[in-house]
Amino acid sequence: MVDWFSKYLKINITAKLTMVASVAMSWRCAEWFMALPDPTGAQSAFVSVVMGVMTGVFGIWMGHEHK
Repeated sequence: MVDWFSKYLKINITAKLTMVASVAMSWRCAEWFMALPDPTGAQSAFVSVVMGVMTGVFGIWMGHEHK
């Protein structure tokens, strides 16, 4: 059990899966927004926040990957 857990921590699967999920969410959000015929200000703000959060998530992830 301990050997499996140490491999899990070394590979860092949780962080990688979280990053993949974040990329997929932001991609789908952009697709949704581009498909809207006449986006409102609230919809534009929502997409702006999602993309801003994605920038932060990517920066933090890249900062931790180089260790």
